[in-house]
Amino acid sequence: MHTLNLGILAHVDAGKTSLTERLLHAAGVVEEVGSVDDGSTRTDSLALERRRGITIKSAVVSFALDGITVNLIDTPGHPDFIAEVERVLHVLDGAVLVVSAVEGVQAQTRVLMRTLRRLGIPTLVFVNKTDRRGARDDALVRDIAAKLTPGAVAMGTVGGLGTRAAAFTPYGPDDPGFTARLADVLAGHDDALLADYVADEAAVTYRRLRKSLAEQTAGALVHPVYFGSAATGAGVAELTAGIEELLPAPAGDPDGPAAGTVFKVERGPNGEKVAYVRMLAGTVRTRQELAYGDGDRAPVTEKVTGVKVFEQGAAVPAAGAGAGRIALVRGLEGVRIGDAVGAAAGSAVGRAADARRHHFAPPTLETVVVPDRTADRGALHAALFQLAEQDPLIALRQDDIRQELYVSLYGEVQKEVIGATLADEYGLPVSFRESSVIHVERLAGTGAAHEKGDTGTNPFLATVGLRVTPAPPGTGVRFDLEVELGSMPYAFFKAVDDTVRATLHQGLYGWEIPDVRVTMTHSGYWPRQSHAHQGFSKAMSSTGADFRGITPLVLADALKRAGTRVCEPVQRFRLEAPEDAVPALWPVFAALAAVVDGQEVRGGVAVLEGEVPAARVHGLERRLPGLTRGEGVLETSFGRYRPVRGPAPVRPRTDHNPLDRKEYLLHVQRRV
Repeated sequence: MHTLNLGILAHVDAGKTSLTERLLHAAGVVEEVGSVDDGSTRTDSLALERRRGITIKSAVVSFALDGITVNLIDTPGHPDFIAEVERVLHVLDGAVLVVSAVEGVQAQTRVLMRTLRRLGIPTLVFVNKTDRRGARDDALVRDIAAKLTPGAVAMGTVGGLGTRAAAFTPYGPDDPGFTARLADVLAGHDDALLADYVADEAAVTYRRLRKSLAEQTAGALVHPVYFGSAATGAGVAELTAGIEELLPAPAGDPDGPAAGTVFKVERGPNGEKVAYVRMLAGTVRTRQELAYGDGDRAPVTEKVTGVKVFEQGAAVPAAGAGAGRIALVRGLEGVRIGDAVGAAAGSAVGRAADARRHHFAPPTLETVVVPDRTADRGALHAALFQLAEQDPLIALRQDDIRQELYVSLYGEVQKEVIGATLADEYGLPVSFRESSVIHVERLAGTGAAHEKGDTGTNPFLATVGLRVTPAPPGTGVRFDLEVELGSMPYAFFKAVDDTVRATLHQGLYGWEIPDVRVTMTHSGYWPRQSHAHQGFSKAMSSTGADFRGITPLVLADALKRAGTRVCEPVQRFRLEAPEDAVPALWPVFAALAAVVDGQEVRGGVAVLEGEVPAARVHGLERRLPGLTRGEGVLETSFGRYRPVRGPAPVRPRTDHNPLDRKEYLLHVQRRV
């Protein structure tokens, strides 16, 4: 029996969690179908999920089909929690994209399908809510083909559309219209099939078409479309049959060395870490010594203290978990999301890096979290640190001088969730300051500086010289040496490297500098000073603290000489609106500093594409319904960072300079 790791994805309220419940019921895992409204679903286990009726955290449940164990991963649909979806994508063997038959193709649906296609994940489409008034079938299939994938193939027809009696009837070999449409779509990717079909249609059998359909679905070239209702169960049996027939079995050698990747981290009831590991090869076992790492740090080896696997809807203890399975692994206390484990930890650095690559836009908002009780400040930091382990894109940041804690956000709903989680799970009531847009800084040129140790301007026993040069967007921070590696102990070089990366989280104006090449040009240290009858003298010997102390000052001087520009996030947008509403949109675009760089009219519908500052997206969303009679559809995605425009060429993040020499030395002195 092989394992299929299946993701359920959708725009919020399309019925994704309800479909998960119906699949579990059909497989005999649950006796009664849970209700989102009643808070009784299996996958929405958090109290806040039950109260709000939305999925916040991805959840795994399992059920058995003939010869297949399906690990079903229910993901959030609300765009504020898109990071949860992102972490799941690289462990999926296949996906079901849920589309509402009433609301149709929505903005988040497009973003999800575009990403699934780009990553080559085999995907079935399930059109839900066919029992609801206003449901569409043929017209919606045309929309799916036009807006999501040209490889859409309707797998049946709906009777009683828009009523509680709505039922799905699959097409079969005796339906000439279906076989002709199927052959037409499949022939576009199969030259041999096309040649045979042109030569003699009758020679291309239905069996051959189904075989080609399975192959092209597995290759993410074709996307079969099923109809039904999670509320009534219509079409669910046919969808289940499609999952079994059309989605591929994952590869992986169960007898090879254990290798896997971590896509989720939780805390157990006793505070221990629980890592969700997708096993790629081999088997992970209890009491096994298992290595893990992400390519940026040396692999760590720890003993596995427990393993669970998913069976019939629940996580159950197991002696081990083999290739293709999802394992809940305990004992890896330093593990992080995106880590490769086992053999992959030392060899598949590329896989780990790919797991951390953003498929969706990074968060563009941040807020200050303030404890309601001053005495809770330390506990709040610890709690937020744990939440950041579970969601790395929270990106916890502390302003050491102001003693303020910042978290990154996708939206205001996420802020509410963080507040409720801190109150419910940690007993920490908090408030938030108004959200602000996250900017970055980019180097304007090249700069260099150095400090000799133990001089009037350098109170530390360390000599450090650094040169900073701009790096292309997306390449990150690179640390190079222009001095000999043997010129001083490696630990001192490591201290400089680590401190450089930490310091770049707050540049000259307080914003992160994400893309820069830093080269160490000078180095020097005071060797250990001790005598036969004397102990170690810190006053005469360099330590790692000296290099960690001087590096921010040298880096600040180099950055000042290079100069930095504050850059704001810009979103790409695609807007569909009635053609006659376009003239009213132009003044709004101008007021919001949006730039339209593409326009097309199709059958009375205008399609506008362009850029808008991330800070102005909400304003565009708010005004769009009134300007387009409710018919405007806006889709946005992260585009790039660009220098801030307008009368204020720079926009400081704080009212103090985080790299000011005097402030920094006073802070270090207080800390010591």
